[in-house]
Amino acid sequence: MLHMTPSILKNFFSKSATRLYPVQVREPFENSRGALEIRLEDCIFCGTCSRKCPSQCIVVDKKVGTWDMDPFACVYCGICVDNCPTSCLYQAREYRPPEAEKFHV
Repeated sequence: MLHMTPSILKNFFSKSATRLYPVQVREPFENSRGALEIRLEDCIFCGTCSRKCPSQCIVVDKKVGTWDMDPFACVYCGICVDNCPTSCLYQAREYRPPEAEKFHV
């Protein structure tokens, strides 16, 4: 027990090694792939993003002209962004904020 005492005292009086997320948020890295965003006015509703998505989280309705994404199913891989013919999909640098409950609007 005595051989652990210096280590315990050092850790007790030193700065914390972790952040208190979400109170202290770190700046995102340069090429980070965050939340999936769309410029809906540029979308042609071709459905390529929904066919290429490995997690099947994107739903495109060509007749009605709607585009919907389930943020809880998305793995933020960027395959839909790479395959979009009009480049209306993009990934923001920031991640979406944490949620207390799972809901989808």
